[in-house]
Amino acid sequence: MRQAATQELYSYWNRLRGARLSPEREEIDPSAIRHILADTMILEVDDARQFPVRISGTRLNALFLDEQKGRSFVDLFAPGDRLAAREMISAVIDGVRPVVAGLTAEPDDARAIHLELLLLPLRHHGKTHARVLGMLTPTALPAWFGLRRVNCLGLSAMRFVGDEQAAMPTMLAKREGGDEFRPSDLARRPKARRHSFFLIPGGRED
Repeated sequence: MRQAATQELYSYWNRLRGARLSPEREEIDPSAIRHILADTMILEVDDARQFPVRISGTRLNALFLDEQKGRSFVDLFAPGDRLAAREMISAVIDGVRPVVAGLTAEPDDARAIHLELLLLPLRHHGKTHARVLGMLTPTALPAWFGLRRVNCLGLSAMRFVGDEQAAMPTMLAKREGGDEFRPSDLARRPKARRHSFFLIPGGRED
């Protein structure tokens, strides 16, 4: 995690959960994170795993120049990245493990913006597969931000928080047998891994 806001939200979530794998949705106090609310969001875990946005921070709305509440978070990604995005969020809730990812977004007539995405599992009324607390933070704010609508989000890389960070490999990670490696596969692996930062199949490098 490179962004101060991302680190702040993770620390707050970590304090709330204590010895548990994840805290309850009702424990989140907006006043405690008021300085970073613009970057935060909450996703619902639905049966189709489209992950509709329940609470949308103003930063996410500004990217698309529209309110994102009720919309599928997966559908905000480029078509070629949607399966990987769904797998990534599924890994968070199935493995009950936080994920940090690198994203890009750009309008038609301006340079791309780079963003850091943090996804944290939440319980809701005791249910584990219920909510995801998220944060989307630009690494820098371009002059066009809030004035031009981006087309979609691009997913370039991700890792599980708590794993040892390693250099990004030059080849896409593969399963045994040569099949593509999916983020959800990592959720079932031990946390102590050397190469935990990897490219997402279907993602784009910038």
